[in-house]
Amino acid sequence: MSPLITWGYILLAIVAANLPWLSDRNFLVFRTERKSPWMRLLEWLILYFLVGLIGFGMEYRIMGELHPQDWEFYAVTLSLFFVFALPGFIWRNDWKRKE
Repeated sequence: MSPLITWGYILLAIVAANLPWLSDRNFLVFRTERKSPWMRLLEWLILYFLVGLIGFGMEYRIMGELHPQDWEFYAVTLSLFFVFALPGFIWRNDWKRKE
């Protein structure tokens, strides 16, 4: 597997993890006056699953099979996605001027 594909996937995960905090639109489409924190968390969780599905698709396409994973794998990937989201979360809640 090419390192470019790996780094591209990691970059996709970082961008996707930060999108809910950088955009005031629901699901990046529907304009709202003020987006609630619960909606941001829901979007973040949906993007986690979407990035995971893309990863499964890439694994199947490159390897030809999916390796079975236990709960530890999903706990680590969820934690990593949380860490990826910290810059957007901090920008939204600490650095952006309160309206």
